[in-house]
Amino acid sequence: MFSASQSSKAQFLDKARQAREERRELKERERAAVQIQALVRRFLCRCHLQKEIRREVEDFFEATESGASKRSALSVFRIARKLLFVFNHKEDKERFEKLCRCILNSMDVENEPKVWYVSLALSKDLTLLWIKQIKDILWFCCEFLKQLKPDILQDSRLVNLHLTMLVTFTDTSTWKILRGKGETLRPAMNHICANIMGHLNQKGFYSVLQILLTNGLARSRPSLSKGSLTAIFSLALRPVVAAQFSDNLLRSFLIHIMSVPAIMTHLATLTPERLAVIESHDLFRKFIIFLSREAQCRDVCVCLEGSHTLCLLGNLVYLGSLNDKVLEDETAHFVGVLIHMLSYCQKYVSQKKSNLTHWHPVLGWFSQTVDYGLNESMPLLTKQLQHLWGVHMIRILFSDVLSKKLLENQEIAQLPTQPVSPQNSLPMKNLFKRAFQKSASVRNILKPVGGKRVDSAEVQKVCSICVLYQTTLTTLTQIRLQILTGLTYLDDLLPKLWAFICELGPQGGLKLFLECLNNDTEESKRLLAMLMLFCDCSRHLIT
Repeated sequence: MFSASQSSKAQFLDKARQAREERRELKERERAAVQIQALVRRFLCRCHLQKEIRREVEDFFEATESGASKRSALSVFRIARKLLFVFNHKEDKERFEKLCRCILNSMDVENEPKVWYVSLALSKDLTLLWIKQIKDILWFCCEFLKQLKPDILQDSRLVNLHLTMLVTFTDTSTWKILRGKGETLRPAMNHICANIMGHLNQKGFYSVLQILLTNGLARSRPSLSKGSLTAIFSLALRPVVAAQFSDNLLRSFLIHIMSVPAIMTHLATLTPERLAVIESHDLFRKFIIFLSREAQCRDVCVCLEGSHTLCLLGNLVYLGSLNDKVLEDETAHFVGVLIHMLSYCQKYVSQKKSNLTHWHPVLGWFSQTVDYGLNESMPLLTKQLQHLWGVHMIRILFSDVLSKKLLENQEIAQLPTQPVSPQNSLPMKNLFKRAFQKSASVRNILKPVGGKRVDSAEVQKVCSICVLYQTTLTTLTQIRLQILTGLTYLDDLLPKLWAFICELGPQGGLKLFLECLNNDTEESKRLLAMLMLFCDCSRHLIT
């Protein structure tokens, strides 16, 4: 009796539990169905809204292109808000181009303030909305620039369009609204432009310009036109000038712009006016002073790695060859920066081929990959580097040595006699004549005289320069002969360098350098670099 009642109770509980499960599942299905229906309705509604907005935008631009009437700035602003609300890079590419052209056309109209798109910045109700809108539009321009290839004709036109947008709205110089009585508004408008540039910088503006410059210049024949290159460089320089050459923006400029292969050469060829702008802002001096701080130079080199550090070095050398006054004033900083950068590149140079190395036209076997664009630009980069051992720069860097005068009546130093091998057709005396008597005005080698303190500023400067060229010889292994040929081109450099060496220490001669061999200090290495450079150059002349 009890067992029958217990079994019926268990059955009742099971049925109740099953009923609850069924009701819960039913509610879940109903909720899921409602959610699916809501998502579908939302999707369809969104598609319908996007379609309506795009149709409205198309109608607006068709009416504008027909030229029936000039659109007011407010109408352009409203249609731009609608387009940006549904904007998709792939679907709305052409509509965005039309919007940019419409905005630029409104800025070119004469004596119609209501048509000028920038006039909305003066409206209290629309100022913030307008600033947000122009920021969004300009950043979309940047995103399109990253994808465009300047070597394709159609893309090059779009590059010009987007660059014109950026140039127009990051500087007030072309804004007609500020002419005449509107001049009083210029400080406020400049502040808005600075705000826009700050926004673009935070989003990655310099990276965009670097990609565009690399696509257009890192090739055997540049595909960027004079106008495009001028616009890009002007855009790159504006944030730096607006921030009064702050360290943060100088760093970005060096990493993203100055590391583009041979950009200074392209500027000199296509738009030399930009070099005048660089000189007017004294940028070369600012670059050198910024990089002269070891931590900042290391940071830049680490960001660029080996190949692009070499590109930055080439651009700095080229700028140095154009700025004699700065080079003379900042020789110590310039030499120090180049030594640091070459030493960093040297870390990636390998002595032999391996599975982890790649061939570099200047550095030899290199432990990093070298992309196609860098290989295409290597001839121009090499020409830039050649300025470092060119006559012009050698005269500036070795001015202290070359300013010495060698007297004709000085006695010839007695050289130890050594047996001459039968294979050598010239006696040792003639070999040294070839090394030291190329110039008709230089006939003698000085005896060791000593008397010059090794810790003097003059000696330290010459040591640093010799360290620079020794580092160059050991880093740029594939153009070593070019470097030595450049260093020995001047007839009087080696004799005067030897005369300078003879004056070092209390007594002169090789005693000082023999002592340096026993002292493993930085100072000893710097002094030995001077002697090693002299020996390398002499051997190059003799052999």
